[in-house]
Order: sequence, then structure tokens, then C-alpha cells
Amino acid sequence: MVEDINRTYKKKDTVSQCDIEKILQLVKTIKYGSITLVIQDGVLIQIETSEKIRLK
Repeated sequence: MVEDINRTYKKKDTVSQCDIEKILQLVKTIKYGSITLVIQDGVLIQIETSEKIRLK
């Protein structure tokens, strides 16, 4: 049973190089806020961003 689960996860790329580049670009563009990664079955399926505007 455990071996079957391990094989399933090994077949899928958890995070692709393209996804990593998107995340890095978001980090560079957001001044205040958050980036949330949604993982399902060990695979990144969604990236959510929330940007805050600070009023002085």
C-alpha cells in the first residue's frame, strides 16, 4: 500500500520550473501581502495572491 502511494507521488511533478518562476515573479512584485500555494494530492494546483495597500 505504501509503495503504491510513493509511486503515485513520484510520477507527478509537485512544482514545475514554470510554477517556481511564477512564484518568484509574484514575490518580486508584491510589496505587502501574501502568496498562498494550494496543494492537492501532493501537486501544486493553484496560486493565490493577496496584496495589501498600506496607508500612512
